[in-house]
Amino acid sequence: MLLTKKSEYALLSLVSIAQSTTPKNVEQLSTELNISKSFLAKILQNLAKNNILNSYKGNNGGFTLKKPCEELTIFEITTIAEQKFPTVFECTTSTETCEGNKDGKCTIFPLLNNLQFKINDFLNQLTLKDIL
Repeated sequence: MLLTKKSEYALLSLVSIAQSTTPKNVEQLSTELNISKSFLAKILQNLAKNNILNSYKGNNGGFTLKKPCEELTIFEITTIAEQKFPTVFECTTSTETCEGNKDGKCTIFPLLNNLQFKINDFLNQLTLKDIL
């Protein structure tokens, strides 16, 4: 599956934020999780822009969850973190863009498509609350 450090760091940050009673800022999370501050800041701002996090400025600023943990699916989080749908293989998005689909006779696409469906379903059923 094409998930990167963006998804990993987003999930780790959201778990930490969810377990906190006060907003957590980038500096705190960066230190706690041993993640580059600038890279983490981009991920958190993207999550805030896409209504996963509230962002507060100032001395007591930081991030809090915008929705309850049980409403945040892992599919939604990873899609926002990656800025695209998580895919099993590049060709699972469409047979039309698959280089191996000569004359529309790709024999593995049904398998990959089925796998993609199952992964999407699994990630949509799994919530942040489930991994806390």
